[in-house]
Amino acid sequence: MNSSRDTGFLWIDDDATAERPESGSTSYRLRGVQGRLIRTLGESIVRGLYPPNVTLPREAELMETYGASRTTIREVIKVLSAKGLVETRQKVGTRVRARDEWNIFDGDVLSWHTFDSLDQDILKDLIEMRQLVEPPAARFAAGRATLDDIASISQACADMQASIGDVAAYARADVKFHMVVFAASHNVLLKRFAHTVANFLQFSFRIQQEALEESSSRFEEDLAIHIGIFNAINRGDAAAAEEGMLRAILDGKAHLQRARARFRDREAKRS
Repeated sequence: MNSSRDTGFLWIDDDATAERPESGSTSYRLRGVQGRLIRTLGESIVRGLYPPNVTLPREAELMETYGASRTTIREVIKVLSAKGLVETRQKVGTRVRARDEWNIFDGDVLSWHTFDSLDQDILKDLIEMRQLVEPPAARFAAGRATLDDIASISQACADMQASIGDVAAYARADVKFHMVVFAASHNVLLKRFAHTVANFLQFSFRIQQEALEESSSRFEEDLAIHIGIFNAINRGDAAAAEEGMLRAILDGKAHLQRARARFRDREAKRS
């Protein structure tokens, strides 16, 4: 969300280049000519301008179209390949891969979708994964959280409360809350999954923000659920923490569904 425009997960800076991701991640900080080209081609693929099994233009054509060097074009293709969007073969060129081969957990791939283009099945699968993973993480956190963990979760709740009415700030605080609960589980694999949840939460908030669905009461209801989770973790009540996290996920699912419906209705009226 820290960008010069609302791109979801992109950071744009005309004076820099695309930075390599942290170990284990395929998300890049998209900057400069290389970053803009990664985003442009990525969006074109995800949104169907270059559908699956279509071959991208040759290097020379891409160089001319985007005013980029051969080295830049090749680096861009490497990034898109790492995200599962394309594959390159000798004497064939660079081909767009099937949608089910894309790394949908990648933050950039999620952000490049339009609100209607993210497959309902993928949304359902992501929500189901949250239901499977996050409540047990909260349960573990209730039994394993250190004093520092408790302080971090408490601070995330305070940040959420202070951000009521500011969608972007509230979204950041909400994502932070879920990240610190994952951290408090003290399970390495769960902590790695936290990045997938963060990307999905940001995408969800972006849909809700575009649909103009947020209200003061919506914030306060959501905050109350999260405070309930914190209180359960703080007193070591594993069952209540697990139940509260499941409620938070299902509540978010309901708001996401309504937001998507409102967005589609609004777009239908415009057309």
